[in-house]
Amino acid sequence: MDTLKQKFADKALSLYTEMRAISKESGDKVVAEVTLGQIMSGARGIKMMQWETSELDANVGIRFRGRSIPEIKQLLPSGPQGEPKPEGLFWLMLTGEVPTKEEVDQLTADWHGRSEVPQQCYTVLDSLPADTHPMTQFTIGIMAMQGDSIFDKRYAEGLSKSDYWDAVYEDSMNLIARLPRVAAYIYRRAFKDGKHIEPDTSLDYSANFAHMLGSDDKDFRSLMRLYLTIHADHEGGNASAHTVHLVASTLADPYRSLAAGMNALAGPLHGLANQEVIKWIFEMIDSLGTKTPSKEQIATYVQQTLDEGKVIPGYGHAVLREPDPRFTSQRRFAEQYIKDSDLIDTVWKIFDVVPPALQALGKVKNPWPNVDAHSGALLVHYGFPEFSFYTVLFGVSRGLGVLAAGIWSRALGMPLERPKSVTSDWIKAQAKK
Repeated sequence: MDTLKQKFADKALSLYTEMRAISKESGDKVVAEVTLGQIMSGARGIKMMQWETSELDANVGIRFRGRSIPEIKQLLPSGPQGEPKPEGLFWLMLTGEVPTKEEVDQLTADWHGRSEVPQQCYTVLDSLPADTHPMTQFTIGIMAMQGDSIFDKRYAEGLSKSDYWDAVYEDSMNLIARLPRVAAYIYRRAFKDGKHIEPDTSLDYSANFAHMLGSDDKDFRSLMRLYLTIHADHEGGNASAHTVHLVASTLADPYRSLAAGMNALAGPLHGLANQEVIKWIFEMIDSLGTKTPSKEQIATYVQQTLDEGKVIPGYGHAVLREPDPRFTSQRRFAEQYIKDSDLIDTVWKIFDVVPPALQALGKVKNPWPNVDAHSGALLVHYGFPEFSFYTVLFGVSRGLGVLAAGIWSRALGMPLERPKSVTSDWIKAQAKK
């Protein structure tokens, strides 16, 4: 058993025992109350699931195993220019421990060894029109590999419940290893005439992904390390994470579960928002007729957008009540590596203009930028203007968190998720009481 798997097995057994004792002794304890408003507004904020890998704080932002983004940037082993490697974050999410450089290097090598994509995946993708939306191709590509599921095979053979996590671990490690190759294949066939680039296993996970996409720029490699790290997880209640959790609770294997979650990520109210942000910025620049709009021009366009009953994409968040630290980390990256960019400068001007405009409406709880407000501009700067592909990048990263959480779910024996629904008649009756 490899080092990471053994560490996880030891911690999972201990926590499983502890959670079972708590459930038996305190399972009837009331810990939260639900309002009619929460029921009628998408179960917003209702505490109803256990998620080990991260937790979202409304003021601090995401914490991975209790550590904020600034903290993980300091603690995790990094690439040549100081950005954390997502391999290290995966280790942290799975074990709760900050890995050493040697442990991260071992994980990189393990993923390289698992990264061969089965030919049927490429065959299925090549059967699709090249202009099929990249997220559609991505979910189809994941499903095309499902025949390799170790969990599916071992479950059919009579796998013991106590060993579910082991098979899910193997599937998850294989999937994480393959996702960059599938994503790069989709990008090259959709936008680069199918001129594919072979992997370079001398590189770390993120740098190799950047290489297969078509860039060996050292700054872009650093951006990919940061991007894949900060997008990896955002606790369990967001649409894509919750979808993976729900589908996996049926004992669907990680391939089916992740594909379901990627379809949730493809919704414009979730992961597709990064596409909507850069599209809106491009439309604003075209409408204003300048690549260097002033704050006054931006303010006029923002007000026009609001007057038309539209939202400003990239601003607001269901939980956060401060600027998203993922936005802040990308801004600091740009300040360090990008000195002259009209597009980046425009993003920062939008940041100065939009929050006051939203606050003036008097009904916006969070007028601050989220992660999507900046990522697209960075990708355009480094030569990737094809914004319909951006959510696939998000999906590669999000796979790290949801698959790590999925391993924990099976190790802890989490049951089939089945919340109770109510009718409008029930709601009306409760409202009268």
